[in-house]
Amino acid sequence: MEWTRETRYRAYADWSAETLLKLQAQAANSQYQLGYHIRPSSGLLNDPNGFSYFNGQWHVFYQSFPFGAAHGLKSWMHLVSDDLVHWKDLGLALAPDTKFDSHGAYSGSALPVDDKLFLMYTGNHRDQDWIRHPFQLGAWMDQAGQITKLDEPLITQPAHTTDHFRDPQVFKHRDLYYVVLGAQDKETKTGKISLFSFKDLKEFTDLGYLEFTEAEMGYMIECPNLIFVDDKPLLVFCPQGLDKDVVAYDNIYPNMYLLGEDVQLNKAKFEAGDNQIQNLDDGFDVYASQAFNTPDGKAYLISWVGLPDVSYPTDEENWASCLSQVKELSLKDGKLIQRPVVSMADLREKGISLQTAEKVNAKQQIIAESGEQYELKLTLDTDQNGTLHLAGNDDLSQSLKLEFSTGKDAYLTVSRADIGAQFATEFGTTRTILLPDQKALDLEIFIDHSLCEIFVNGGEHVITLRFFAEAGNKQIALTSPTEAALNYRGTFWKLKSI
Repeated sequence: MEWTRETRYRAYADWSAETLLKLQAQAANSQYQLGYHIRPSSGLLNDPNGFSYFNGQWHVFYQSFPFGAAHGLKSWMHLVSDDLVHWKDLGLALAPDTKFDSHGAYSGSALPVDDKLFLMYTGNHRDQDWIRHPFQLGAWMDQAGQITKLDEPLITQPAHTTDHFRDPQVFKHRDLYYVVLGAQDKETKTGKISLFSFKDLKEFTDLGYLEFTEAEMGYMIECPNLIFVDDKPLLVFCPQGLDKDVVAYDNIYPNMYLLGEDVQLNKAKFEAGDNQIQNLDDGFDVYASQAFNTPDGKAYLISWVGLPDVSYPTDEENWASCLSQVKELSLKDGKLIQRPVVSMADLREKGISLQTAEKVNAKQQIIAESGEQYELKLTLDTDQNGTLHLAGNDDLSQSLKLEFSTGKDAYLTVSRADIGAQFATEFGTTRTILLPDQKALDLEIFIDHSLCEIFVNGGEHVITLRFFAEAGNKQIALTSPTEAALNYRGTFWKLKSI
């Protein structure tokens, strides 16, 4: 299908039920479809929205265009969970059905208030001249899941920003309500984070731009989140067009974080001390992450595994993208740690213990055939060099490669250059992180058909990527440049579908 403007913004009612059913069947039958992650039943999934805990359940919404792998007329889909792992799809939650969100119900957040869940999101409206008018809108969801939109916008475009003004995160801090929004300054055309306070979710006060760095943050900031991890403020955001001399990154657009020492919201100041802006994920495909604090202060994060303006092989099957597994955030020695939630272990089938074995035909085999969804925990001893192959064919000419050195100048490089359908190669086919010298390397790897999530050294780094291997490529193997066997130990589990 040719995705013209008219097609992208066709009203949902003008699409036939037969078309939608065919798209759903096509996505369900894809060899790349996921088994235990949130994914679209049809069409495009992008930003996670409204991640929250309300009425005894976890809630997450996501941006949806259900009619193809294209960015068109967006709505919110709604899922709930009892454990942050098993999700129930409740279907369409916010439709683009008012004059303020006529061209899309865009990204936003959620906050429990008394016995209701308050939703705040950007309504995208285009006038007859196709000029965009962003409106920050509100809605209430009751305990039965019924959503009622507010009649009028909460915040309209300030005079000092362009029409790139979106993605509100609403939160409460010290008994006051605040909202951070992604923005582009009208005068400088640079990325900013706008900050508002508001009383009773009605009377808003513009506090200006949040001061958090002296560096220029590209031409736009999307999806800002301000949360607290072990009582320290954490800013998560997506600066588009960021100069790579400010922070090195390889993806078309990065997802960054900044750990703070203090935040004075009444003065719009985020004090980072000596902390530097860093990549949230060291892989290829994470963007638009959303985080929130639970009532007991814990911090959780979920991400869109996909990137704007990047085409994926499943586009040809009329579906695209997924959400990451949920991660719990903590601090260790002043570093951000991201870990799988405890309930991920409930997906495990009987584990298989792994340990150093003899080399076979110049390769060291761990598991002959892995299946397409599994968890692999592996510890590689120090002073070793080699490659861990995932989703490999019999001779390992095709595989997802994890090249490592655990000696001096230690590193881990992930390469998807030799596995299946290639895409986004203009942004490189490898990602490398530096590791502590003379230390063992701990890997916790989750594979879900076409998605790989790697937790390195207990969550000090996370590497997330999509890959599209040929059917039947299921080998896991270790190879090394020497005749000596590599020393390792670990556990392998097949994982259940949800």
